[in-house]
Amino acid sequence: MSSKQELIKEMLEMQKKFTAYEQANGVDPQEYFTPEAGSELDGYRQKYMEMAMKVVEIGRASCRE
Repeated sequence: MSSKQELIKEMLEMQKKFTAYEQANGVDPQEYFTPEAGSELDGYRQKYMEMAMKVVEIGRASCRE
């Protein structure tokens, strides 16, 4: 399992790429929430959410110790 710092670093990189894409191309809600297969945003939300939940789980686990 990735460390909390590694996950956060990867999430920040994903945000940076998303911001660059948005500034270059614009993003409407339909493209963000239901991207076409193979598009730059295909799987982005799901992957980001999974990573964010892992960070939360790591944080919760460290609070229990």
